[in-house]
Amino acid sequence: MRLFTATLATETNTFSPLPTSLQNYKESVFFRPGEHPTDAPRMCTAPLFVGRARAKKEGFELIEGSCFAASPAGTTNRADYEFMRDEILDQLKAAMPVDGLLLGLHGAMVAHGYDDVEGDIVERCREIVGPTCVIGVELDPHCHLTLKRLSKADITVLYKEFPHTDVVERADDVLTLVLATLRGQIKPVTSVYDCRQIQSYPTTIQPMRGLVDRIMAMEGKDGILSVSIAHCFPYGDVAEIGTRVLVIADGDKQKADALATKLGEELVSLRGKTRPQYFDVKGGIAEGVAFNDLPVVIADPADNAGGGAPTDNTDILRHLIERNVENACLGPIWDPIAVRICFDAGLGAKINLRFGGKIAVTSGLPIDAEVEVIGLKRDAWQSFGPTQVPVGNCAAVRIGGVDAVLIDNRTQALGLELFTNVGIDPAQKKIVVVKSTNHFMAAFGPIAKKVIYVDSDGPLKRDPAKIAYTKVERPIWPLDADAKPRGLIF
Repeated sequence: MRLFTATLATETNTFSPLPTSLQNYKESVFFRPGEHPTDAPRMCTAPLFVGRARAKKEGFELIEGSCFAASPAGTTNRADYEFMRDEILDQLKAAMPVDGLLLGLHGAMVAHGYDDVEGDIVERCREIVGPTCVIGVELDPHCHLTLKRLSKADITVLYKEFPHTDVVERADDVLTLVLATLRGQIKPVTSVYDCRQIQSYPTTIQPMRGLVDRIMAMEGKDGILSVSIAHCFPYGDVAEIGTRVLVIADGDKQKADALATKLGEELVSLRGKTRPQYFDVKGGIAEGVAFNDLPVVIADPADNAGGGAPTDNTDILRHLIERNVENACLGPIWDPIAVRICFDAGLGAKINLRFGGKIAVTSGLPIDAEVEVIGLKRDAWQSFGPTQVPVGNCAAVRIGGVDAVLIDNRTQALGLELFTNVGIDPAQKKIVVVKSTNHFMAAFGPIAKKVIYVDSDGPLKRDPAKIAYTKVERPIWPLDADAKPRGLIF
């Protein structure tokens, strides 16, 4: 039995001022066959990682294709997308015949001329391998679960957790179902329910925590093979945006339809009830300062690199400085020029530095201050579940009572290493500001005595009604208050 695996992935914010090119992939994940590290998966490469681990003992040959992935930003250059796609397709052609595919994709990638990149990739793979090959796909739940990709794949599994700490487990699910299908042990059938809504669903809080736990208890029982919730990615202006529920059953389409409908209706009933409370900058900082314990973790989702933002907005930092808040830290701020200056100045130097506020109006004004360089580290990493995420060279600067972490490889706050790399212990800080929507909770949640979400003036507007969509199919909630669920669509 021969299985082919490859990855091509990014999360595309079609409103982002930062275009995505081949260079961005080279700065993140750019591995040719056999080059993928053995220590841990990288962004969207978990199918390859688990395939390697299970191939020999489970009696199949794994043929590795290229793995390309970039940090979230704007639309990918068309020529660069086609170059990476065609390299993978040529590798697949050379590997033929194969019995199955394991594709690590994101689900919200857009390239110029391709609003449904994943659908394009899966369709072209199907043309090469034919109808009997079993295609398994792992996707991020912040995806556009389009009919095109569903119709061309046999097995589609999404991560269940937000933050995405279960990428390896879900890749294991994909491989297990692909192998069981090839061995004739199951006959997977898929059902999809369209809720017609745009909403955030962090699984670290109720009601989503309970729903995910119930879903996981359903799998492997009474003919239900897999259940996934496509949360949607609200910053991708494409037609098929929105929350959808996917159920895979063993040969019983009616059973899959019934469960997808039940779960879809439950999600519709939760409109407006799944996201946490948000404060404005002034209110959020005041709430944190007044809390009688430490650390208080304050999230800044509006400037989250994980959603395609530049991560150089200065609103919260400026307020901390002006209010003379003590024992605070904030990170990351993406500013390669400022990082270079700090390294040139050296550890312990006190310099006048301008940083942040560079990319767009939503970045705010730059900070101009005398700072002390308190930490420097080259080629740094932070952890995110089983994966390692590069932050590049990073510098910590102190302005009054606030320590700010500057990085030159744009990414969001994920692991405690973002701070400990440069000598800052976030567990001992009164205020810890992280530029992230909810992924930070995997590492910072366990140390936080309180978590506060702030809606800054960063580019990722928290209210979908304020996003200037042009391609989204209407009606859809909350853009249309009376939007009804579409129901079963697959």
